[in-house]
Amino acid sequence: MPIRITGMNSGLDTESIITALTQTKKDKVDKYTGDQKKLTWKQDKWKELNKKVVSFYNGALSSMRFSDAYTKKTTTASNANAVSVITGSNAMDTTQSLDIKSLAKAAYMTGQEVKVGDSKATKDTTIEELGLSAGDKLKFSIGGDTSNVLEVGIEEGDTIGSVLSKLQKATSTDGTKLNFNFDDKNGRFYVSSKENGEAASFDVLIDGESATAMTKLGLTKKEDGSNYIKGSSAEIVLNGENYTSDDNTFEINGLTITANQVASDITLTTKQDTSGIYDNIKKMLKEYNDLMKEFSTLYNADKAKKYSMLTDEQKDEMSEKEVEEWENKIKDGLLSGDETIGNIRNGLRSIINSGFDVTLKDGTTSKLYLSDFGIGTGSYFSTDDNERDVLHIDGDTDDSVTSGNTDKLSAMIMTDADAVKDFFTEFAKSMYSKLSDLMKGTQYSSSFTVYEDKLMASQYSSYNTKISDAQKALEAMQDRLYKKFSAMETALAKTNSNSSSLSGFFGS
Repeated sequence: MPIRITGMNSGLDTESIITALTQTKKDKVDKYTGDQKKLTWKQDKWKELNKKVVSFYNGALSSMRFSDAYTKKTTTASNANAVSVITGSNAMDTTQSLDIKSLAKAAYMTGQEVKVGDSKATKDTTIEELGLSAGDKLKFSIGGDTSNVLEVGIEEGDTIGSVLSKLQKATSTDGTKLNFNFDDKNGRFYVSSKENGEAASFDVLIDGESATAMTKLGLTKKEDGSNYIKGSSAEIVLNGENYTSDDNTFEINGLTITANQVASDITLTTKQDTSGIYDNIKKMLKEYNDLMKEFSTLYNADKAKKYSMLTDEQKDEMSEKEVEEWENKIKDGLLSGDETIGNIRNGLRSIINSGFDVTLKDGTTSKLYLSDFGIGTGSYFSTDDNERDVLHIDGDTDDSVTSGNTDKLSAMIMTDADAVKDFFTEFAKSMYSKLSDLMKGTQYSSSFTVYEDKLMASQYSSYNTKISDAQKALEAMQDRLYKKFSAMETALAKTNSNSSSLSGFFGS
């Protein structure tokens, strides 16, 4: 912006005069700038709200469309310390007997002490000090198969440390690796399988190529075998039938059984998990309630009409806290009475009030509603405006409004779980379909978006043009006025100069 010096001859405060004369143009710039910022706040509020809608749509609502959400089963064990069980949806409701005969173990060997003379060997001990030579080999068979061998060759210049490194990197014929370590303090090798079970177990392999090296490095079993534990599989007997596993876990007829202790006479009882079905329905309704409550809060908010967007000059006259409180009033009312929110609320309410045909346990078909399961909204007149769409479950101990009522939902789950499943799958499908329609992409909105994001983006760009045009109009008017005042100052300067010359003439 050019530096302008005015009013030197006229004595006028031309800066203030021009500011006053161009205020209308300045107000237009401020209005468009403020409106664009308000639009940005509105976009941010919608983006956050849209995330919650999509989360509900893809989460609890989506999963409740499928029968798996209602086929919750649980298995209890008479000895919970000995066994843990995960129950699949296809597990049978029954009581079974279980004996845990053995647990899976990994093979483990403590090497015999390695010495150089009377001293314990260390990782720095060379093969020559141990009486070994290049070409000697170390061999371990895997899984009882002498053709599946992990083998390491000894080379000139090797130390126990370098041999250890080779062992740690080596793989058997089928790609199996073992754990190796050498403890300097005790002068011994330690070897173990990386996995439990017989298939991953190892054994020392002594032949003409390896006998010397295996013996010199203490990688042999004692005569009584006390320094070696063979890898073994877990074994259980379920209802008289034997099963084995290399990792203590058994998958049998819908149950995932994990053995933790050797034990006998364990009873496993599998039955319908009514609390699980109840909890899933409650979770879906809670997410619905949270969404509807937020819609209501935004829709019913004070429009804050008396709070206009602040200009930079107005902000300079206020504290930061005052500015924040002022702007929050505007933000809170941005979606007050919003038509889009109204459409979403009405769409979801239509599903809440719908009935669905359900086949009951006795074979008859009946149209059921949420109220048949003890689910409904609170009293209109005694409920806060923003809580009127919230659904309550009779007998829900977490709900102070209806906790004292008879728990119809739990009773229905206990007596006719299939009817509950049929009703709520149809309920979830209908609400899912309604939200799909509301989030369908249009000329003004993207897919999976409940608000007109494309239109808002276009409006934002339009404000850029409006602000630019208004700013140019303001600057053009300012330039014209400054030129006029500058011309006036120039004329006054000439007049003052002539007057001074004439006064000097007469004075002489």
